[in-house]
Amino acid sequence: MAKRESTFKNMLITLFGVTLLSAGLLGTVYALTKEPIRLAELKKKNEAIQVVVPGFDNEPSQEVQKLFVDGDTLYFYTARKGGEILGTAVETFTNKGFSGKFKLMVGFKSDGTIIDIAVISHSETPGLGNKMEKGKSDFSVQFLGKDPATFKLAVKKDRGDVDAITASTITSRAYCDAVQRAFDAFIKVNTQQSDTLQTSQTL
Repeated sequence: MAKRESTFKNMLITLFGVTLLSAGLLGTVYALTKEPIRLAELKKKNEAIQVVVPGFDNEPSQEVQKLFVDGDTLYFYTARKGGEILGTAVETFTNKGFSGKFKLMVGFKSDGTIIDIAVISHSETPGLGNKMEKGKSDFSVQFLGKDPATFKLAVKKDRGDVDAITASTITSRAYCDAVQRAFDAFIKVNTQQSDTLQTSQTL
């Protein structure tokens, strides 16, 4: 009986040791990769901002506003040149993609007109849904220069103004959903800022 207890105890000690070692290794790997991953994500965001609001000379990623919308956060990056605002890049999202959530960066002029759109991340089907990316189709071109206040951000099948990607209606709808979310939030933030400015001037 004593031998069995000893064996059981040894098994527990061994299991505890293996678990502790595994946890330590995972923690070390996480610590080593956390910063490189953060920098890589920041680089990708900065590149996306450069695409959607080109020509700025400030660091938009250092001038960020946040707005919690639909269970997640939208990020607003103000792009300036010589102190003047060129536009605002809005990091937006949708949960309606064929493969789930994806993120876009949408550039707006001060009047709400779309400057350009870049895909930040997605898991859509190669050869189909991924045609929303620049260089893989002209899908995103139809949004450039459009004002969502008059250009209906919905596919034509849903009585909107957007030509869907062939055989990828779900992705196209999700893309429109992300852009609409960005526009609505952009207008909301701008209105709040305008109201604050008018109030301060009145005071």
